[in-house]
Amino acid sequence: MKTLVIKNARIVTPQQVIEEAAIVVRGERIAEIRSDNTYPADAAVVDASGCTIVPGFIDVHVHGAAGYDTMDATPEALHGMAEFFAAHGVTSFLPTTVTAEHTALLAAIANVAQCQQSYQRGARILGVHLEGPYLSEVHPGAQPVQHIRPADRAEYTQLFAQDNIRLISLAPEKAENLALIEYARSQGAVVAVGHSAASYDDVMQAVKAGLTQACHTFNGMAGLHHRTPGTVGAVLSCDDIYAQVIVDLIHLHPAVVKLLVRAKGTARTVLITDAIRAAGLPDGIYDLGGQSVSVRQGVVSLTHGNSLAGSTLTMDQALRNVMKATGLPLVEALPMATSVPARSLGLDADLGSILPDYLADLVLLDQNLQVQATIVLGNVVYQATEVLSQ
Repeated sequence: MKTLVIKNARIVTPQQVIEEAAIVVRGERIAEIRSDNTYPADAAVVDASGCTIVPGFIDVHVHGAAGYDTMDATPEALHGMAEFFAAHGVTSFLPTTVTAEHTALLAAIANVAQCQQSYQRGARILGVHLEGPYLSEVHPGAQPVQHIRPADRAEYTQLFAQDNIRLISLAPEKAENLALIEYARSQGAVVAVGHSAASYDDVMQAVKAGLTQACHTFNGMAGLHHRTPGTVGAVLSCDDIYAQVIVDLIHLHPAVVKLLVRAKGTARTVLITDAIRAAGLPDGIYDLGGQSVSVRQGVVSLTHGNSLAGSTLTMDQALRNVMKATGLPLVEALPMATSVPARSLGLDADLGSILPDYLADLVLLDQNLQVQATIVLGNVVYQATEVLSQ
């Protein structure tokens, strides 16, 4: 089993920040953290002087990047996305679908399953986030309205047949969709309220059925009123719900980001990108689920209508943005991109922290929190420069 040592780094663990320390990686997992910078004689050693080592970022809601989209349903698309994400500190992610015809969804899900079993470059695929088609026509956002439909057991059992749906977003106010929650949970999926007109009571009923997450909070859901809390009021006030948030400072005003983090706490806030295929590419016209979207100065919207349509955000920028919006230091903001998304998916025994026996998914950041290197399962999958010099 190969041994890798990363020395002379500032390491952020759940308990503390360790200066001038070393991480010893054996195979795919972290073996130990050494504060004395000593290491086994047979180890491959890299010097990370001037860098901070943090857990790899986990993006539970992302459609595409670099010209690719989950709905392309090709290995090339997922590999291209994975490589792009790794360059921005993401070590694992959930390729996210859009509302579409049944056959298109089946193809996308099957492609994810295939890529999970084969060699994968860059960030690691954890499974599928099924966003739609069981949503509300009242708050479709950029989801194709013509394909929104109530949950049908004959259909969704086929979608779950690959056993790789980790997260499903739905509108729980519809009786058919509410019934799906228990089934999804029995299949190992986490359920989120999203693109929904659910009342406060609707959401609380869904929580009793097993719902534990909110899809891009504030966006695509019934808003907050002081006498009618709505979907947002339930998400902000219910401790059982993890709140996804797109901190591109376009979807939400910085003050609203600060409000959300204060309401949920960093332990229940999940940073996401909701990025589309335009991420990393110039402004222009792109496709999202068969719809034309326009990207201008980083703002993504439907070309016919004024609805926002995902983002071009990256996870490293989301982390920097949330620190700016809330005033939180790195150590306090970091869990929202690492251990909290892992815990929201029930994967926190392996992912999201730098601890012995955890998977060696690591990111090296410079003093400006720019990604210098990304390590997935003990392998260096991205380097900005030859920063990891032996």
